[in-house]
Amino acid sequence: MPDTLAPPGASRTARRVVRPTGEERTFSADELIVSKTDRRGLITYANDVFLRVGAYTLDEVIGQPHNLIRHPEMPRAVFKLLWDTLAEGRELFAYIDNLAADGASYWVLAHVTPSYDAGCRVVGYHSNRRRPSPRAVDRLRPLYQQLLAEERRHTSARAAVEASSALLAELVAAQAGSYEEFIWSVIDAEER
Repeated sequence: MPDTLAPPGASRTARRVVRPTGEERTFSADELIVSKTDRRGLITYANDVFLRVGAYTLDEVIGQPHNLIRHPEMPRAVFKLLWDTLAEGRELFAYIDNLAADGASYWVLAHVTPSYDAGCRVVGYHSNRRRPSPRAVDRLRPLYQQLLAEERRHTSARAAVEASSALLAELVAAQAGSYEEFIWSVIDAEER
């Protein structure tokens, strides 16, 4: 199981390793980060906000796996949930900590949807991301830390993803019944 934003089978292009600096960056509440990928998760479009906040140029991202911005402190279980949901043809909302090219991190509330052609076949994915409230991020950090701790207990990526996915399902069920109900409770609290 891949541990990234790229779906299974996506191309693995060699690129430099970006190390987190600990700097947190944000963007304006009225801005949206937008990107599109093909079915393999390769970036086909990135708007100016994506480029500015991520510290990339358009040439650096087009054709690259979307996992280019994956922060190493993001639980793999969140990305498994993302790809499983998209594979079912459904949308997903998720809070994600991304990593910019310069090592800064930035939190987003992502809304990811499949993109369809005229024949109703999935041709790629579309993601709009907005700035989350600090309160929402504070609510998610302990959950993500629990998931990461579970992942680190396992020596194989597959076992880590399976274990943290099971823990995510258990924790979400205890709080809200389903992932959708849980994430909407965080979003609703954010807007109050």
